[in-house]
Order: sequence, then structure tokens, then C-alpha cells
Amino acid sequence: SRTLSGTKELKPRWKRALSMIERAMGEALGQMYVARHFPAEAKDRALDIVNRVKEALQRKLAELPWLQESTRESALEKMQAFGLKIGYPEEWIDYSSLEVVRGRHLDNIFRARAFELRRTIDFMGKPTDRSRWLMLPQTVNAYHYPENNEIVFPAAILQPPFFNLDADDAVNYAGMGAVTGHEMTHAFDDKGRKYDKNGNLRDWWTEEDAAEYERRSAIVVSQAEEFTVYGTKLNGKLTCGENTADLGGLKLALDALEDVYSARGEALEGEAAVLKGGFTPLQRFFLSWAQVWRDNAMKEHALKMVTLDPHGPHELRVNGPLSNMPAFHSAFAVTEGQGMWRAHEQRVDIW
Repeated sequence: SRTLSGTKELKPRWKRALSMIERAMGEALGQMYVARHFPAEAKDRALDIVNRVKEALQRKLAELPWLQESTRESALEKMQAFGLKIGYPEEWIDYSSLEVVRGRHLDNIFRARAFELRRTIDFMGKPTDRSRWLMLPQTVNAYHYPENNEIVFPAAILQPPFFNLDADDAVNYAGMGAVTGHEMTHAFDDKGRKYDKNGNLRDWWTEEDAAEYERRSAIVVSQAEEFTVYGTKLNGKLTCGENTADLGGLKLALDALEDVYSARGEALEGEAAVLKGGFTPLQRFFLSWAQVWRDNAMKEHALKMVTLDPHGPHELRVNGPLSNMPAFHSAFAVTEGQGMWRAHEQRVDIW
């Protein structure tokens, strides 16, 4: 870790112990986390955001000019079949048969691994259990699982900076809304689009649509390769799927936010917009997106991630999508010659 990630010292012992407990009995910790930190109103509000972003995606797929009807129809069917999990599993793992003996640390590790191995073997030869979670509730992340055609939001992502019950829609749609759109567009990216609505590997794209998708994706690749990390150029192909999902997710979140404000008869920008902290709702939407990706990484870790991580560095995750969005240029009056300016003909639009 010192060489590859720049780690200066070991994590405190309590953190290392907690990590071991999480590996051994993660859902037991998850139950405690949910009971303490996941109010029902958070799930309700998050579900509303998810549904509105899904509606925005449905409209987008129905209107995309570059999709042929057969591909469009299959895409809409896949979207309608999305499974959705928010918060935590409906049924928790029963750890009652796992013996834990104080003072026998190594034995406890072996027993925990044997317990998990038995659970894995029990699933073999049986129908797919679509209720299973691949991520713990206390994990700050979300994922799209193509084999089940589902998107999953663990409880821990429903906290700042991604989600805040006390914040307004402009802030939450840039966080939770964009994450939702990100995961949904993964169903149609360079990997997800190879699966159909039932999670089967099947090519349901026309050759023409697949070629057009690749053409647009190539622009995303070239844009990513404009970024460097400590002098190392990014691998645009490695990060293409995530960069495409960031751009598509943020656009879908903004579409959904516009629907919310329109339904209330409120303005996102202009003289009629209500300012907070001197910023319009549209400006705060983009500022919230930037705040989501603030980080502080050691140089060694950052360089390692350039080689291994399909997610781009956070500077790219913020500035990449924004530079392609006309609404961002309008919100902050970005003009040619400024750092965030991207010429109209160089901007890319996929979803």
C-alpha cells in the first residue's frame, strides 16, 4: 500500500477490525446501520427521484433521433423491465449458525469463510435468486447488474453529498438523480447494451445503431484522453463506459429536475428563478454535481487508478460532462476562451 497507494501508516486497529467484521458478517452490520441511519422518509424521497429520472429516460429513448425503431422498442422494453432495490435486502442473512468465539480470531475467520462457502454452494443448481444483493447496505455506492437487469442503491448512498433530506431538489437531483441516471444508462452502454431485458446475452441492436453508438462513444474516448493525471494521459477506452454514464446520468437528472420545477410553476434560471446563496437552482444543480466528486487522493493512488480504474479521476467526472452540456454553458455564461468552454461541434450527446 505504501508503494502503490502512498499510504503513510496503517489504519487504526478499530478500522481494521471493523473491516474484518464486515467481510465476515456484513449484513449483520448492515442491519445496525439501517436501524440507525436510514429513515423511511429517505427511501420515499429517493424513490420519487428514481421514478422521475426513469420517466426522463423513457422520453429520451422514445425521442432519440439516431435509434431505429427495432432498437428503440427493445430499449424501452428493457427499461420498463428494470428491477429496483433501494436501501437493504427484504430478507437478511441468518448468521445464527456461525459460531464466533472471543479470543479465537483466526478460527473465527476460518469459520466465517466456511459459512460463506456453504451459502454459495447452497445456491448452486437452483434458480437465480433475484432478491440477493451484491453490495452491503453500508456501502457508499450503487450498481447496475446486467444479468438481473436491475439497479441497486444501498442505504449508505442516501447521505450527503449524494442525498440530503434537508436539501432542495436542485441539490438532490445532481446527486441521487445523476447517480440514478448513471446506473440506468449503464444498461445501454458498451457492456450493458449486450444484455436484453431478461439479462440474457443477446445482440438486440441493429448494425447501423451499433455503429452510430460507437461513433459517438469515440468522441467520449477522445475527450477523456485530453485529461492527464500527474503527466499521465488517461485511457479513454478504459473509462468510456463510466464517462458515458456520467454524461447521460447528469443530463437525465437535469431533465427530471426541469419536470419538477415546471410542474410547480417555478424557474430554474432567469429573473424568475429564486436565488439561494446568490445562485439560481440551475447553477446550484451543477455546483452540487461538482461537490459530489470532491476528493483528496495520494499521488501514488491516483496514478494507480489511471491504470486500473474504469472510473476516471474526479476532475474528469465533473468537467467532462459539464463541458458537453449547453445548459451549463448557459447557466454560467461560459464563453469561448474560458477553461470550461467546448465548441458546439465538439460536444457529444448520446443519451
